[in-house]
Amino acid sequence: MLAAAALGLATAMLLALIRAIAGPTLYDRILAVNLFGTKTVLLIAVMGFLMGRPDFLDIALVYALINFIAIIGVLRFFEQRREEEQ
Repeated sequence: MLAAAALGLATAMLLALIRAIAGPTLYDRILAVNLFGTKTVLLIAVMGFLMGRPDFLDIALVYALINFIAIIGVLRFFEQRREEEQ
């Protein structure tokens, strides 16, 4: 059952990656990268459970925090760049 969940997460990550590459706007791409990061956190947690390594949850939490801070930083960068253009 968990292997099917891991396969489903991998499929969702592939679709998010395709959306990040082919997104028509910058915000679509940023949203797809954020979705990819969230699915990566879930995949790390599921793989840790499958392998019997509960310490993977700590890695997943750190990755989630890094993903959140990175997305906020990228959004602020592009917001600032847009304000400079006006």
